[in-house]
Amino acid sequence: MKSTIRLAVAAVAVIAVLDISVPPTSAQIGPDARIPSSATSDIDPRLDAERAYSHTRSRWSDDLTSMVTFRPGYEFWQHIFTIPDNFIAFGSAVDGRLLAVFPTKGNWLRDADWHDDRLAGILAGQQLAKGVVDRREQVAALLEPLVGPVVHNPTRGQFLLPSARRYGSFLSEWGAIYERFGVPADLGLAQAVIESGFHPTRRSAARAVGFCQWLLPNWRRLNRLSPHEIEGHDQTTQAPYCAAYLTVLATKYGSFIPALSEHHSGGTNVGRTLISGGRLGGTNVRDRYFLGSQFAKDVRRISLYGYREIYRTYGPRSYLYSEMVFGNSFTVAALKAGTPQVQIYAMRVPRAIPLADITRRTRVSVDEVRRFNPALLTRVPARGTLYLPMYVKEFGPDVSFWHRPPDPSFASTLSDFVRLDPGEDQWDDPSFEPVLRDFQTRFAQTSTEEGTVMATVLAYAIDEAQTSGRRAILAEYRASEEVRRLFDAAVLKRAADGDSTAANAPEPKDSTR
Repeated sequence: MKSTIRLAVAAVAVIAVLDISVPPTSAQIGPDARIPSSATSDIDPRLDAERAYSHTRSRWSDDLTSMVTFRPGYEFWQHIFTIPDNFIAFGSAVDGRLLAVFPTKGNWLRDADWHDDRLAGILAGQQLAKGVVDRREQVAALLEPLVGPVVHNPTRGQFLLPSARRYGSFLSEWGAIYERFGVPADLGLAQAVIESGFHPTRRSAARAVGFCQWLLPNWRRLNRLSPHEIEGHDQTTQAPYCAAYLTVLATKYGSFIPALSEHHSGGTNVGRTLISGGRLGGTNVRDRYFLGSQFAKDVRRISLYGYREIYRTYGPRSYLYSEMVFGNSFTVAALKAGTPQVQIYAMRVPRAIPLADITRRTRVSVDEVRRFNPALLTRVPARGTLYLPMYVKEFGPDVSFWHRPPDPSFASTLSDFVRLDPGEDQWDDPSFEPVLRDFQTRFAQTSTEEGTVMATVLAYAIDEAQTSGRRAILAEYRASEEVRRLFDAAVLKRAADGDSTAANAPEPKDSTR
């Protein structure tokens, strides 16, 4: 059985590439990334586009520093999506290295695949629990005296690998789209790994759809705001909106970490987490988020319902979400390096075009046309977007904005936008709305594809802030004496129980689901 595990892991060519022992430095963040800090950069600060991207990469670099401080084992999560299903992976919560892989069903004493041979004997003579959950905790308890805190989780390679084989050649193009909006390519695509596994029609139990899994009502709202159809099953159509929204949230917080968390668990949950982190002594947004996140996890363990007003629906996956995304930036980099990349050309069709006409004119097979256009059944609708491996003039104007340098007006507006002063309270205050409306107008007036996307997403974000009730909920939470008493009681109880605040303790359940 041990050889079976090794063959399964070996079937995923990227696994050896992904076994990285140190976090990426500023010069290693993706093969196409620019240097994130002006202190180590030759970027001319007068160039607006470079200034915008340099600023957001510096933001990512600071996020990585904070991630290493609070969640040093974050690299472990790359293995979960690159090892086939039906295994349990154990890793170090200290440095993220893979320690061992066990079959979900089978004899763990005999069939373990140890990635650290020094540990191979720890199960000898042990009577392991019959239930997988109890057995995982038992093995973790045996490992921790030797390697420190560990994390373990079922593998989910089948969530990603089939789509990576079909669509992996598009990663550089999708990454260029993210880069245009100031989002580091590997980080943005890592979120897509976690959310959809790059699958175009993936639908969650909550009816979230698409590349970065937006809820259907939110896609419909975006479609009402957009002058162009946002096709929920075309990754290349969705990628700009996923990127623009992440840019808006990262600018709001001054960090990608809470921005990613808001996309997953909502702004109200993130707001409570930041308030808790501030009460625990966090002085910047990253410290506040990680301290508040750890506190939510700890008090859930102390009493799942007794302290619910502190964390509400911020659960185990919410706690892990940002580190899972950061860890899978390695996955994206390795997939790109190991897969020949192709270009994607986008054409805005003036009239409906049947699939048969596309294949006849291009001599591209039906399957290949649908690989570029997963939503395409029989025809591309009028004013829709057709994606192909080449530009065909008769199908409409080329709207592949990521192939061209950014328009100066867009670059200038983006550079100004990403430098807005962060502050979640300020951004949700009605008095800040005119600032966002002004940027919405400026982006729209660039008359560019990417400017239209940013204007649409800003309109959505403004509308969401006005209608969500988040500001009032958080103001009440912050001012509530009852919540404060509950918080203080939880602090004392956590101290008395000796719960960890190092963010290293593993979750005892499948945290990726």
